[in-house]
Amino acid sequence: MSQYSSALMTEVTARNPAQPEFHQAVEEVIESLAIVMEKHPEYRAAKILDRCIEPERVIMFRVPWTDDQGEVQINRGFRVEMNSAIGPYKGGLRFHPSVNLGILKFLAFEQVFKNSLTTLPMGGGKGGSDFDPKGKSDNEVMRFCQSFMTELFRHIGPNTDVPAGDIGVGGREIGFLFGQYKRLRNEFTGVLTGKALNWGGSLIRPEATGYGTVYFAAEMLSTRNETLEGKTALVSGSGNVAQYTTEKLLELGAKVVTLSDSSGYIYDPEGINQEKLAFVMDLKNVRRGRISEYADRFGSATFTAADASAGHNPLWDHKAECAFPSATQNEINDKDAQNLINNGVYVVAEGANMPTTADGVNIFLQEKILYAPGKAANAGGVAVSGLEMAQNSMRYSWTRKEVDDRLRVIMHSIHEACVTTSHRFDRAGNYVDGANIAGFLKVADAMMDQGIV
Repeated sequence: MSQYSSALMTEVTARNPAQPEFHQAVEEVIESLAIVMEKHPEYRAAKILDRCIEPERVIMFRVPWTDDQGEVQINRGFRVEMNSAIGPYKGGLRFHPSVNLGILKFLAFEQVFKNSLTTLPMGGGKGGSDFDPKGKSDNEVMRFCQSFMTELFRHIGPNTDVPAGDIGVGGREIGFLFGQYKRLRNEFTGVLTGKALNWGGSLIRPEATGYGTVYFAAEMLSTRNETLEGKTALVSGSGNVAQYTTEKLLELGAKVVTLSDSSGYIYDPEGINQEKLAFVMDLKNVRRGRISEYADRFGSATFTAADASAGHNPLWDHKAECAFPSATQNEINDKDAQNLINNGVYVVAEGANMPTTADGVNIFLQEKILYAPGKAANAGGVAVSGLEMAQNSMRYSWTRKEVDDRLRVIMHSIHEACVTTSHRFDRAGNYVDGANIAGFLKVADAMMDQGIV
């Protein structure tokens, strides 16, 4: 690190104690931008990066609700409005017991540069609650969502802040949140994305993050005159991103052999075909069961229970060419990264946000594999959220093909921006630096234009 970068990181750590995920995200970007700050002293003078690191606004509130037994429960709600230099705040809501301010700040910080890369006019934000929707009845989830929105509604709007779904927030939760917003504001606007098709949603939105990640992987492979046809892929997670990553990989001729949830993972050497994927979608989206049921249903698969004391995840210790981490942050550590390399993996595209630790990322970069960080690879989800916002503004819906074609073009543009920028700053082949620098420059120039705000 340069003296400037080191001093800035020291200040960030001191001002934001006990937020390791936020520190990790910021440090990666600071390291990538060291060369930019040398070439553009005007950014340092205006403290552009310093301002990017500090949220424009943080909202934190209590969320009281009543469970089915009549007991009063209390959760915490958050919204981190990070940066609005290029458009209204845009980013998901996460409902999960692990949610805290540090995690949401890391996600919001990443979101700023991810949204910038999409070429669409969206700022960055993130929010959520430590509420756990698992095991809750529909009525309990509805009561929680209504209480959550009763506070949040005053801080959001179609031209101010447009939340979406994330972990724990799917179509059911978006519906309850939107209904309460509409009741409180007495208006029908595109204030949330990820809506159902019959009341303002967009085709391809549920699939977009997974599809986009696969499109980005295909773009990387094309630089070596290769395709995904015949490749074996490891996919983690079994939610929305993992499901549609698997679907698109199958469509492009790859074989997916793993899926997981918090209880463990399944390995199916025969591959997860369309029939098996349909079973997973029903299991997770309708019955809300555990991935171990896959191994009970299909004799070709084995289930391995999660072991937090193991120090590594055996899901990443199978022969393959491609890996698509699609579960959560820091699911690939340095040992996992080395196992992937040792097993022949040379394409890693992150469907989740920051799923690889800093040490793991360094291994991927040292080995010079095709490694796409989440802010580039999984930007398809927020890109189609932006397209949903555009359709809402026009009171018009595009066809499935139109949205998918636009998604392909956006992912191609993101890949091109990463490659072009990495060459421009002497970081050829480094998608981490390419994504961080390309995303930052657009935001930085907008902030320079708008003055000290």
